[in-house]
Amino acid sequence: MKELTCIVCPIGCALQAEEGKDQTFTISGNRCPRGAAYAQEEIRSPRRVLTATCAIDDPAVNRPEAPIGSARRLPVKSSQACPREKLDELLQAVYRIKAKLPVQSGDALIRNWNGTGIDIVATRSLKSIGSF
Repeated sequence: MKELTCIVCPIGCALQAEEGKDQTFTISGNRCPRGAAYAQEEIRSPRRVLTATCAIDDPAVNRPEAPIGSARRLPVKSSQACPREKLDELLQAVYRIKAKLPVQSGDALIRNWNGTGIDIVATRSLKSIGSF
């Protein structure tokens, strides 16, 4: 038996997944059908939305006179959940990005990563260093 905590909604149901002889799972503890679907997916193919930051390609980023509190990295996220076993590879691709300003929230910095349909998008708009 596997125990999981559902993350689909704020209730956080304690789920139990018991594997049958035919490799199917019986899910219990869920208060709604979404919990059962979550548990099935989490057991068979766990996926996560990646949140990270990437470098900014702007010479002002590392200048000592850059305003305190100015953005030095750009927050980004994946447009959809990525298979958990590929997260490290996707994160390495994000760390290779050098975003050119200006950037609008929602701009795709990587499109269709490795043919998966996953885009890496900016989650903040930046016009220049020091702007939000």
